[in-house]
Amino acid sequence: MRTRTLFTLTAAVAALALPAAVPVAAAADTPVLTTGAAGGTPVAVGDTLTAPLAGGTSATFRSSAGGSSGVSCTSSQFTVTVTDNPTAPGIATESLTAHTFDSASCSSNVTGVLGVTGIQVANLPYTTTVSSEGAVAVTPPSGSTVRTTVSLRTLLGSINCVYEAPGLSGTAANDDNSIAFADQHFTKVSGSGLCFADGYFTATYAPVTDGGATVFVN
Repeated sequence: MRTRTLFTLTAAVAALALPAAVPVAAAADTPVLTTGAAGGTPVAVGDTLTAPLAGGTSATFRSSAGGSSGVSCTSSQFTVTVTDNPTAPGIATESLTAHTFDSASCSSNVTGVLGVTGIQVANLPYTTTVSSEGAVAVTPPSGSTVRTTVSLRTLLGSINCVYEAPGLSGTAANDDNSIAFADQHFTKVSGSGLCFADGYFTATYAPVTDGGATVFVN
């Protein structure tokens, strides 16, 4: 009876100890990007992530920080391919392959502008990084810029307003699986006098998904 009791006690202790060790190992291997939940399923290198504008919001390109004059779109989306997803804490890397705006959803309140015929993002792909702290950075290829052309229909005909920025900074949040940009400054490099000299880009994209599964930052 004594031998059986000691064996049973030893087995019980081992059974209790094993489950406690597994989560520790799993937590140590959690990458920066996961799906389903924080600490959930790792996002694989090569996966494509997409995000539309957050419901009920607009992407705006204003003539001043916090201003009201400019261009506004209610439909926009970005697409990235994951190129590195290291263990957290760390910095995940992505390739931004597309950033689109539906011109049919865009409008302008600039005097003399009758409508928006298109917004095109050039010099893609951009490199995007996401840190465990939620900092997002968008960087163009070496020697290039983040370049956006806003095409407008005006009283004087069609015009193209071309703007450039050295890069963009944003914030990722797990509460709504979003990436947000606020008043990102662009400078006009060409265009008529109807094109404002400076542009400030603001938008919140959510949810960021991987094949329909929401993406979290760890």
